[in-house]
Order: sequence, then structure tokens, then C-alpha cells
Amino acid sequence: MPRSPAAARVLPAAVCCAAALLTATACTAGGGRDTGAAATEAAPSRPAAPASPTGAAMLTAAQAQAALLTETDLGAPWAPTDGAATWRDGVLKAQTDIAGCARLMDSLYADEPLGTPTGTRAVVAYDDADDQAQLRYQVLSLHAADVDRSLAWLRTLPRSCAQFTAETTSAGTQDVRVSDLALPAVGDARQGLRITFTGETDEDGDADTLTLDVVAVRVGDDAIVVSDGALGALPPDATTQAVTLGVRRLTDARQKARAQA
Repeated sequence: MPRSPAAARVLPAAVCCAAALLTATACTAGGGRDTGAAATEAAPSRPAAPASPTGAAMLTAAQAQAALLTETDLGAPWAPTDGAATWRDGVLKAQTDIAGCARLMDSLYADEPLGTPTGTRAVVAYDDADDQAQLRYQVLSLHAADVDRSLAWLRTLPRSCAQFTAETTSAGTQDVRVSDLALPAVGDARQGLRITFTGETDEDGDADTLTLDVVAVRVGDDAIVVSDGALGALPPDATTQAVTLGVRRLTDARQKARAQA
């Protein structure tokens, strides 16, 4: 499918960059390659969660940063992001009359499938210029029960929102399809979704398609979220690789902290 050379990226000032620090709502204007792709955020919307019943301390900002995936982890051609992909505003900023599916669309655009962060949060993003793809990886400290409730909701979506239409602000009507995404047995609980957005066909009978994988995994009282999207097909195994390495990196960060305590 033909693609515009610039289709993979834009740098709007309103987009939350992966380098935004300290707040879940911080935004910064793009201006060339993001030299600090990782961001650690602590949202003040409600008091931080107390230690878990097992006595594990809340994830610190330093531990969350240590648990982030690196450019080396993903390998070539992944590189620190240049900014938000064009499809984020073009396709994910959309509305539908189906309430449950509207909640899904809102969570995709905000990149918050587990809800608004309430504790420590670290985010990093990478671009694959070869496949015009973008991968965002988050480490979050949340109540385990809250994560499990969100995972339970995500599991309903391949049935309740298997297919619906959404109206975008700039890409017309999208046919949206939601299905389960097979995942490795990592972490304590997990759910993955593959979501495809297909636009209206042109006079040649062609239509643009965005493929988006969204995965959330609970690891004790912490969680990771991976979103991996591309126009057309996704890079093979990128999502699975990020999930597997991410859980391992988060587990290692926790074990190192306990050893130093």
C-alpha cells in the first residue's frame, strides 16, 4: 500500500512527548530528534497507593527508569522517537456512539488502557522508520486490584467491540475491528488486543489501514503497557519481544532494589 514518506511522524506542540517529565499531563513542543525519550511521571490526581499486602515498597522513579526498554533491547531499525506518529491524531482521535467502544478509543488516544496513572510512571517511545511504526512502552505503579479490573475490561472488548465504526477528525470514517492478541505467559496477569482501523476506499478501491497492538501486563503491584502501531503491517514479533523483555527488565529492577534494601 502506498505510503507518504512523512506518514510515520509529526511533532505537534499538543502531543505528549515521551521525554515529558514528572506529570502525566506534561506536554512539550517537538523540535527534532528527542534526545531524552524516557519520562518519569507522578500524577497528583489522588494519593499514591500504599505498599502492597506482601510488604513490597512502591516502585520508585529510579526503579521505573531502570525498567524501561532501551534502543539496544529492541535492535535496529528502532531508534528514539522523533515525535508522535501522524496516525495518533489522524486516526486515534475519533468518536463512536457505542459507549464501551468510545471508552476504548479514548484510552487508545491517551495511551492509558489501564486508566489514568496515579503513581510512578515512566515512558519511552521508539520509531521504526523502515516500517513506519512507533512503539511506546510504559512502566507503572498501580494497585494490583485496579490493574486486574482494567484487564478484565480489556478482555471483554474482542466481543463487545469486535467491529464498529468511528468518526475521526481528519481521516474520515474508520472501520474498527478488535481481536485478542496471543501473548507469552509472562507476569501475573495480562491481556493483549490487536486493533485495526480501515479507512474509506478511494476511487482505485484502496484503503489505508492502521494496525495497533495494545498489551498490558501486571507484575506484582506494578504493570507494563506496550502499544505498537504501524500503517499497514506491524514489524514481526516487535510487540511480543517488547513484552517479554519488559517484564524481565521490571522484575530485575525490583529484585535489585530488594537486594540493596
